[in-house]
Amino acid sequence: MSTSSPAAARASRRGARPSAETASERLAGRIQRHGALSVLALVVLLAAVFSPGFAGTDNLGAILGNNAFVWLLALGLTFVILTGGIDLSVGSMYALGGVLAAWAAQHHGTWAALLVPPVVGAAWGCVHGLLVARAGMAPFIVTLAGLLGARGLLQVITDEGTTTYLVPRDSAFRSLGEGTWTPVLIAAVLFGLGALLLTRTRFGATTTAVGGNEHAARLMGLPVARTKTLVYVLSATLASAAGTLGSARLGSGVTTVGVGYELTAIASVVIGGTLLTGGSGSVGGTVAGVLLLSVIHNLIDRSASQFGSAVTDTVNGGFLAAVVLAQALLHRGRQDE
Repeated sequence: MSTSSPAAARASRRGARPSAETASERLAGRIQRHGALSVLALVVLLAAVFSPGFAGTDNLGAILGNNAFVWLLALGLTFVILTGGIDLSVGSMYALGGVLAAWAAQHHGTWAALLVPPVVGAAWGCVHGLLVARAGMAPFIVTLAGLLGARGLLQVITDEGTTTYLVPRDSAFRSLGEGTWTPVLIAAVLFGLGALLLTRTRFGATTTAVGGNEHAARLMGLPVARTKTLVYVLSATLASAAGTLGSARLGSGVTTVGVGYELTAIASVVIGGTLLTGGSGSVGGTVAGVLLLSVIHNLIDRSASQFGSAVTDTVNGGFLAAVVLAQALLHRGRQDE
């Protein structure tokens, strides 16, 4: 019969330790990536049981259809936040895109309504990206200036809000916003393309690498500045496109929409598991985050007589604070191990 020495036992424990750490890290990663989906499933189950009418077709259609275009802001922000950046201008770009689309539809037809806002958004995002990536300016300051600039441009286009551009009733452009499922289908297709872009392309891999360690990404020869510029272009383009489709649904360009949308979009992305510091996240997680907030907002609206609609902002802030705290604790735990 053979016996193991203390040195052999210590060596055995040292050999077993990496696998234990790997399992622990894997568990923490799964919680970070799929926590929003688990909470979403639980909330939907409880709501279906205890909230009469929640699971009805009309209510579920309202949850999915009313804010489908706004979710595109969260899609663009997923890429920006993955690089460790932020874009505070998406709410204003949403409003600007809607006004530009309504103006173009009224004066130049459907194709102009579809093309002008994304082109303007891409140019706006390019300026943001160049200032962040090439000039080294802080994303918070750059995009805050972009937020104010977009709102100012809105005031110029609409004569300080006195002019409202209407989409002609017979315009084919309006059909993009009609019904419940057309907006959902458009959003689903764009989210699917976003997931493929992030997981199946070099651009997506570089986006994650830049957020994980920008210095290391540069040493690897990755196009850091170009990638950081492109994520801001993508974010502003999607925000403008969302505003375009929103104006088709409303039938006009409304200057007051989009206020606070950037905060809801950021909250959705972070709740979906994307780290605010960058380097980790997914489009699927963002889908779970936007759906979770949409379901909770729907429940608040259905209980408005008891709680009041002002609770929505409190819920957004509470969820965001809780998720950021949980992410910090998980990240610290993985480092300590």
